[in-house]
Amino acid sequence: MLTVLFGLSGALVFGSGDFLGGMASKRMGAFLATGVAGVVGLFVLFGLNLFVPGEVTPETVFWGLISGVCGSLAILLLYAALAIGPMSILSPLGALISAIFPVLWAIFIAGETLAWFGYLALGIGAIAIVFVAFTPEKEAVKPRLRGIIFASVSGILIGLFLIVMDQVPQGAGVYPLVFNRFVNITIMFSAVGGMALIRWAHKRGYFGRDGKPRADLVVGDKGVLDYKNGILLALGCGILDATGNALLLFGIQTGNLSVMSVLTAMYPAGTIILAAVVLREKITKLQLLGMVLALAAAGMLALS
Repeated sequence: MLTVLFGLSGALVFGSGDFLGGMASKRMGAFLATGVAGVVGLFVLFGLNLFVPGEVTPETVFWGLISGVCGSLAILLLYAALAIGPMSILSPLGALISAIFPVLWAIFIAGETLAWFGYLALGIGAIAIVFVAFTPEKEAVKPRLRGIIFASVSGILIGLFLIVMDQVPQGAGVYPLVFNRFVNITIMFSAVGGMALIRWAHKRGYFGRDGKPRADLVVGDKGVLDYKNGILLALGCGILDATGNALLLFGIQTGNLSVMSVLTAMYPAGTIILAAVVLREKITKLQLLGMVLALAAAGMLALS
């Protein structure tokens, strides 16, 4: 039960944070948005250290650093994908892919076992993610190829991140995430110099092959920078992202990786709901059915 609570609450927090991250990326680019969120997340994790005791060991440092590489690139690509949009399609696509590798690893490599209805719940959860990601209606916004690629690679890296987090030794507290954030900050702000150079090229008229500015990673939506609102959104994103990571780590340490992988992959529900409310993106009937199935799967996993 505790694992399911960590998983569902973490998924909701993740989804909300991803929405803010995508909105921030629209206004000031994914590099800077991810970097600012990483700095804020680091302070949040330092605060959590006061309440969650942990021990720093070589294994803690190693897996924290490795998770930082996977997580940073995953979030960067995810925020870039969400900035391209539509969020209601690209977020579930990344989530579906992110659930595949950890589940296969947990069952076939780590040797995890569940009750028979636990495996059924994993299957229902996978179907739920597919339904949430599927938008057959003509009115639904179609994603661009670049957004699909970004979301897919992000999903692979999120899956690797979950596997790495499963290697963290018990009693590490949130220290692995602290080292994770140091890597995140280093990568993102090292890229800020390159970002500034590309923005200069944008101002000089050097665009992409299609004749349009590459706004997804470097500058805001339609090439318009909005640092004031972008930073505010990134601050909120950093708080939610760090909290979601902590809930994920606690869930993995108290339960099975396979269970947490599927539960964590439910995070698009939060993104979709916020996208529908704020951006007026369409939620289809299949997506609503997927959310119901996700809750049913979570209940079954809690009993397994």
